[in-house]
Amino acid sequence: MKMGLGNALRAERIKFTTLPSQWAAPLTALVLTVGITAAVSATEGAPAPGSGKDPANMIYYGLLFGHVAVACVGILLIGQEFNTRMIDTSLTAVPSRSRLYGAKLALGAGLGLLLGLASTAGSFLAVDVTAGLDLSTPGLARSFLAGVLYHPMMVLICLGLTAMLGNFSAALGLLTPMVFLGTTWLGAIPGVREAGQFLPDRAGLYAMRTQTEPGIHYGHWTGLAIMALWTAAAVYGGRRAMQRHQASGA
Repeated sequence: MKMGLGNALRAERIKFTTLPSQWAAPLTALVLTVGITAAVSATEGAPAPGSGKDPANMIYYGLLFGHVAVACVGILLIGQEFNTRMIDTSLTAVPSRSRLYGAKLALGAGLGLLLGLASTAGSFLAVDVTAGLDLSTPGLARSFLAGVLYHPMMVLICLGLTAMLGNFSAALGLLTPMVFLGTTWLGAIPGVREAGQFLPDRAGLYAMRTQTEPGIHYGHWTGLAIMALWTAAAVYGGRRAMQRHQASGA
C-alpha cells in the first residue's frame, strides 16, 4: 500500500516532535534571535532622533546569531536520516523519494514560517519595549515581511543542499560556518565583495533593511527575490539528487 503525501507529512511531523534534536534547533533559533536582540536593545537604547540609524540593525541583531540554528533546522530534517541510515526505513514506508522529499519540504516550510513569525514578531516587540520603535518608519512593514520569509527560505535552502550532499556531517560542517561567517569573510575580500552581495543570506538580510546601503546593486524587494531564486534552485537540486539516488538504487 502506497503512502500518500498527507500520510508522509504526518509521519515527518511525528518524527520531528519525537526527536529532541529536531525541535531543539528551532527553539534555539527563537531564543537566540529574540534574546540577543532584547539584550542589545536594552543596553544601547533608542537611537537619537535624526541619527539616521536603520532600526533594522537593532531589530535583527539577534538573527545574525540565530540564523545558524535556522540553518540547522533544514539540515536536521533530512541529514540525520542520511547519517543513521534511517533513510532506508523511511523509504520502506514511503518508496517514492519524491514524495518523501516533498513531505520534508512541506514540514520545513511550515516550521520555518512559524519560526519566522515568532522570532520576527518577538524581535520587533523586544525593541519596542526596551528602546521604543517608531512603527511609522518607512519600509518597516516590508522589513517585517522579509524577516518572516527569510526563515522558511533559509530552512529550504539548507534542506535542499543537504539532500544534494547526501551527508549530514558534510552539510553541518559546510553550511553552518558558511552561514555564520562565510559571507562576512567574502564581503571583506576585495574583488569578491561585489559577488558576495548576491549570496542568499546577504540578499535576504538586505531585504530586511529600511534604508539603502552604498555598494548594493539592487533594491530591498530584489534582495528578497534573489534569496527566493536561491531557494528554488536548492529545492530543485535536492529533488534531482534524490531522484538520482533512487535511479541508482542508493
